[in-house]
Amino acid sequence: MRLGAKQNAEGEGPLGPKLRSSGTGDNRRCRGPRGPPPLIRRRFQVCAFVGAERSAMGRYGREVISVHVGQAGVQIGNACWELYCLEHGILPDGSVVDDPVFAADDDSFNTFFAETSLGRHVPRAIFIDLEPTVIDEVRAGTYRTLFHPEQLITGKEDAANNYARGHYTIGKEIIDVCTDRIRRLTEACTGLQGFLIFHSFGGGTGSGFSSLLMERLSVDFGKKSKLEFSIYPAPRVSTAVVEPYNSILTTHTTLEHSDCSFMVDNEAIYDICHRNLGISRPTYTNLNRLIAQIVSSITASLRFDGALNVDLTEFQTNLVPYPRIHFPLATYAPIVSSDRAFHEQMTVAEITRQCFEPGNQMVKCDPRNGKFMACCLLFRGDVVPKDVNTAIAEIKTKRSVQFVDWCPTGFKVGINYQPPTVVPGGDLAKLQRAVCMLANTTSIAEAWARLDHKFDLMYAKRAFVHWYVGEGMEEGEFSEAREDLAALEKDYEEVGLDTYDDEY
Repeated sequence: MRLGAKQNAEGEGPLGPKLRSSGTGDNRRCRGPRGPPPLIRRRFQVCAFVGAERSAMGRYGREVISVHVGQAGVQIGNACWELYCLEHGILPDGSVVDDPVFAADDDSFNTFFAETSLGRHVPRAIFIDLEPTVIDEVRAGTYRTLFHPEQLITGKEDAANNYARGHYTIGKEIIDVCTDRIRRLTEACTGLQGFLIFHSFGGGTGSGFSSLLMERLSVDFGKKSKLEFSIYPAPRVSTAVVEPYNSILTTHTTLEHSDCSFMVDNEAIYDICHRNLGISRPTYTNLNRLIAQIVSSITASLRFDGALNVDLTEFQTNLVPYPRIHFPLATYAPIVSSDRAFHEQMTVAEITRQCFEPGNQMVKCDPRNGKFMACCLLFRGDVVPKDVNTAIAEIKTKRSVQFVDWCPTGFKVGINYQPPTVVPGGDLAKLQRAVCMLANTTSIAEAWARLDHKFDLMYAKRAFVHWYVGEGMEEGEFSEAREDLAALEKDYEEVGLDTYDDEY
């Protein structure tokens, strides 16, 4: 062995000519008081560089493109990008804050931001509305220099709360421009994870144009995840008379194109703001900042380090038992104001328990009336796996939390070390830990049943239908969409049944 080592060191060998051993012992180890010889050192550096590049691809080549459609989508987008900028230390002009907290070699921003050669950070986002007013506020607002002007797309004419205008007439004029912009954004990605689509169910652009865009995305990017954040029509608070029509038509159209749809409704968030934060008259800004925290939690493990990281595709794998049953409930805890935060226990067990309380659900429905099929708990901040396991074991003992008998495990957990960031001067208290729960439960069928009933009342009299038919829709689409939603309700009913009834 010593002879082989000597020949390798002094003669021609695979590592090059005339290499000298820089230490005692077997030269193959290349270790000594002065480290490896220059050529080997250079080789190590190249390997290290390639390895670092691969690990960077593995961790940071995970881009997500956000698509904000209609007034609701754009206003949620404002809140989300405000929060992302704070989390990554990016100023409203796209430059980075000169702060030692944000390390120079930190690439965590790469999921949501593309860095230009001048060191500016441009959001991987596209804002679309069929009329210009809402996006004009972005163009003239605090973050006007953050966004690329070509990523703010507006039409001249509104969809006027009409699904048919957004999907057929007005939407058709702008769809090619939007898909072209999205294609350009995807080409700038090294490892695109998927798309986040923000829209409302009730508006004309939010319902009609979103479903048209998702059909196109399915054709162009079939394999990529498409996650929706949908503003669901609230039971008592309504902004349009024809919301039930738009909601059922868009759900029917996007059912096969969306991988997962996280629903929130304004009334539920109004109540949370009123009860937990003490805001007597919540504005859309208050509501949207809460939704932004949920979106941030879902994507935190793509951006920051953690003990258990959760991918976008992992959400689908663990939350969607059947392709059509893809409407999880979103919950965030703790939602407390600064003045109350000092007087409350914020242990892992406590915040986990809060997630299962009906008052903290972001859609008006009671999870105690249904069964859980799958539940994803995404923790942030000062959290260790042992505490999480104890908290979950405690939840499993409660009679109010029932799982379907065919899914005994039920829980998917994500743990991320980055504590939640809050907007300065905002409503939420700055906390050490938080949790976002995404739960696929049969109780969401309550919300569908409520919506279907409203649809039936109007459609029985064919009220407002002429507006849709006048824009190129056929009346048969209404009954087809309604039948599809009736089948969806039935699907939820069937997955909640006990399998033992059939066997014995």
